[in-house]
Amino acid sequence: MKTLYGIQYLRGFAALAVVLFHAAERTDDHFVIGAAGVDVFFVISGFIMWTMSERRPVTPSRFLLDRLQRIAPSYWIVTAIMIAGAIAGLFPNMKLTITHILGSLFFIPVRSPSNGAIWPVLVQGWTLDFEMFFYVIFAATLLLPRRLRLPSMAGIFLAFVIAGSIFNPQSSLLLTFTRPIILEFVAGAILGWLWLSGRIPGAGLGLALVVLALSGFAAIQLFGLAFNELTCGPLAVALVCGVVSLERSGKLANIPLLTYLGNSSYSIYLWHTLAISVVAKLVASTQMPSDVATFICVIAGTLVGICAYEAVEKPLRNLLKSLSWQRSRPSPA
Repeated sequence: MKTLYGIQYLRGFAALAVVLFHAAERTDDHFVIGAAGVDVFFVISGFIMWTMSERRPVTPSRFLLDRLQRIAPSYWIVTAIMIAGAIAGLFPNMKLTITHILGSLFFIPVRSPSNGAIWPVLVQGWTLDFEMFFYVIFAATLLLPRRLRLPSMAGIFLAFVIAGSIFNPQSSLLLTFTRPIILEFVAGAILGWLWLSGRIPGAGLGLALVVLALSGFAAIQLFGLAFNELTCGPLAVALVCGVVSLERSGKLANIPLLTYLGNSSYSIYLWHTLAISVVAKLVASTQMPSDVATFICVIAGTLVGICAYEAVEKPLRNLLKSLSWQRSRPSPA
């Protein structure tokens, strides 16, 4: 699939927004809108999965294996580091149970024994529970005729959300997967369908959508407006739609640094909190202004993520690709 630079740029900026959110949180600063990077990630995920599967047909099992190989290894490594740190006493507020650890490793939403929140051991890994849920439903729709896949997926996700609003489930599993945020994946898939069918808006409307989305995010931050998937979701959809519209019109150039940032965004997302925790503790005993401390934490978290991308994610991905190729290679006989 041809590289879409706009999507890569959005991935990079979404990761940095989440890094800034966590850095500000740890240094007594305030950047709540940074968490909306997750909404952008979910829309992008739906877009990429739809366009990839349409351009390169794949079986459900192959699709799930590919996604597991892409998502799980790095996540399991960071989770193992968190578990080891908790056992060693580096995270005194973290409590561990077998149920919570297994749920974290296998992408099953479980309440944390530390605070009761539905978080895995690696807190930001909660988004991967949603990703895996989306992948499973998406893989199931691959069994259907092409014309039925998108409406079927949309119907399934909408049914989950409606059921959640009617029955108000309390189990961590159902409470998680009936949230309206899952509709962001569907919105991304619809954008993917529009992209492939040539129905994406023109550059003028695309630019207007980008300005509208960024203005909406800024308003939420500046005026303390409601922050949830009902407000951030539509803005994330508008942002992604606007950017791919500019992409289609040829208005986006390849900026290698931003493309690289997009490529390394997953590692940045996974690893940044480890660096932020260390740096935040170091600067806590100083008289450093909170905005300066936040900036240092952002730089540290981003650099650690980039190093992990080069030292962990890329080698693991290449290894798994080579093993997969060897398994699928025909026998000489």
